[in-house]
Amino acid sequence: MTAKVTPRVEAFNDHRSLVFSIAYRMLGSVMDAEDAVQETYLRWQQSGEDAVRSPKSYLSTVVTRLCIDQLRSAKRQREEYIGPWLPEPLVMEETADMDENLALADSLSMAFLVMLEALNPTERAAFLLREVFEYPYAEIAAIVDKSESNCRQMVRRARQHVAERRHRYDPSKAQLQQMVSRFLIAAQQGDMDGLLEMLEEDVTLWSDGGGKTAAALNPIYGAEKVARFFMGIIKKMPPNTTAKAARVNGQPGLIAYIGGKPYSVFALELQDGKVVGIRVVVNPEKLHRVPSLP
Repeated sequence: MTAKVTPRVEAFNDHRSLVFSIAYRMLGSVMDAEDAVQETYLRWQQSGEDAVRSPKSYLSTVVTRLCIDQLRSAKRQREEYIGPWLPEPLVMEETADMDENLALADSLSMAFLVMLEALNPTERAAFLLREVFEYPYAEIAAIVDKSESNCRQMVRRARQHVAERRHRYDPSKAQLQQMVSRFLIAAQQGDMDGLLEMLEEDVTLWSDGGGKTAAALNPIYGAEKVARFFMGIIKKMPPNTTAKAARVNGQPGLIAYIGGKPYSVFALELQDGKVVGIRVVVNPEKLHRVPSLP
């Protein structure tokens, strides 16, 4: 017998996607975002109906404040993290309207989420709520418990910080697929010249192993060094290694599998037809939610 969905549960489900979207962009972790969604749901169930005028406002406030508290408590862990910290990859299915959602997908990119690390938790919340989710300043002020003028200042500073560091490149879906296919073929074949042709001269690679597995502890700079890094990886891979193109955080990427299980996820940052940044997640704790091969 199917359990009846109450109006209160239905109201939460109507906003579940929004709640997760806020949490993931705030925390950069699928697992932590799911925990925040669950805690938000519990608080929603415990709240009095008369006290909730707008489910969207209430849920946005609860999840944002939970994430701010989580970031503050995790600050020390981030500072002590071994090697570069990268977000937990969010592998996405291709959809027909993916091209139409490039702007939203850009706010999911690893490059964007890493940039947000330079903001304090409240600044990050205000910036995301305004720039990504288009909340009015009055509502943002209520959510983060700051004045409206303070929120405007925070968003302005954050906007300047992000604008100084982000690349602008909006290729079509066909161009993305073509570039990723070329990159994948060159990497699989150990084609040094093919990789160099696709890499920007000052390309940077970050590798996140979190001390759990072998990874570069410092960023790798320059096309030749990055290409040689790939050559070294390929030589060490066992025979049952396979790879496929994927959408990683809304951006072009690759997933490498060993025995059908995800071993590493690559997010590619593109500009003017070249790869300008590569972020590699090999920390096994961040790959639990990456689907295995069928």
